[in-house]
Amino acid sequence: MTTVEDHEQTLPGAGAPTVPGELSYAERKQRIRRRLERLIGIAATENNALVPLRNGDEIFAAMLESIRTARYTVDMMTFVYWRGAIAREFAAALAGRAREGVRVRLLLDGFGSRLIEQELLDEMEQAGVQVAWFRKPLWLSPLKQNHRCHRKVLVVDESTGYTGGVGIAEEWCGDARDEKEWRDTHVQVRGPAVDGIAAAFAQNWAECHADLFDDRDRFIEHTPQGDAIVQVVRGSASFGWQDMQTLIRVVIESAQERLRLATAYFAPDAFFIHLLCEAARRGVEVEILLPGPHTDKRVCQLAGQNFYEELVAAGVKIWQYQPTMMHAKVITIDHVASLIGSTNFNRRSLDHDEEVMLAVLDETFTATLDGHFEEDRAVSELIESGSWNRRSSLQRLQEVAVIPIRRFL
Repeated sequence: MTTVEDHEQTLPGAGAPTVPGELSYAERKQRIRRRLERLIGIAATENNALVPLRNGDEIFAAMLESIRTARYTVDMMTFVYWRGAIAREFAAALAGRAREGVRVRLLLDGFGSRLIEQELLDEMEQAGVQVAWFRKPLWLSPLKQNHRCHRKVLVVDESTGYTGGVGIAEEWCGDARDEKEWRDTHVQVRGPAVDGIAAAFAQNWAECHADLFDDRDRFIEHTPQGDAIVQVVRGSASFGWQDMQTLIRVVIESAQERLRLATAYFAPDAFFIHLLCEAARRGVEVEILLPGPHTDKRVCQLAGQNFYEELVAAGVKIWQYQPTMMHAKVITIDHVASLIGSTNFNRRSLDHDEEVMLAVLDETFTATLDGHFEEDRAVSELIESGSWNRRSSLQRLQEVAVIPIRRFL
């Protein structure tokens, strides 16, 4: 694969490459941007400000503050909304703003949020929150049962957006200090990219509610907030190749120096395993950070472990996070680009579920996520080829046993 097309030009003000023949950071960003824009067909936006939020203490505090200070509209969607103090806190915050005249809409996945307490729903609806359900299982044909809304979106006053990996449940609270406090990453966005996050909400809301917008939607013009370039990519349940698959394929094939992947559920098909192996073989440092002993879905872990031998043989480094459940969904490449959102590196996210992902072109933001990866790697265990190849017959049998259901994991 060529690294720079003949017609690509150096950007004005681009920094000098650190090694002769390498692309500058500005050139790397522009190359990835143009590939993603043309191959996915969604324009990236400039002048965005992003704040990475790590673990529940940071994530929930920021989200709740935005909700409590909303003046016009709050749109929120989530896959998981369960029991616990944090579930009650969000319900109270949403209900409180609705009572003050703010238009509040809450979209819950019919499967992922099925365990929410009825009293929370009653509290919110009585306060004026518009609650809608995405594809309740009892109301669906068998063909739709497997296609869920896994997006996590919060948009406040059309100007501040959030997305990432967290659900509204007590396992996400805290700061990943023990196995009861999950490790996750979310991001706060201000600037034009908020429109893309809002569109992810609107797409699913339109399926579940008669009113797509009302007179409280101001359709504001965004002013410059920062320096980040952001493309918002939506994945939707359908047949055939999807934009989310294109997004991840392009960033893997574009990596020249380093690719880091953190995901809660690693169960891709053979094609994406091949892409990772090929990246490592062409000299890219490929590292994957996955859940270790505290995974909440052992079956999915087994499906991914079936590929460990092939990946490690190609030079991929696989780390298993030890302190608690690793639930983040983050990819960084070549110091300049990041993917962050709701998408796992598995068949379910790439083939079946509604997802949203931000492709961020920004060195500072990427450096922060790389720093988080290095801190997580320090408390993870590396899969060694020798010891892994000597794993038990029972382990191998379990890996093979889940192959028939891998496309649903």
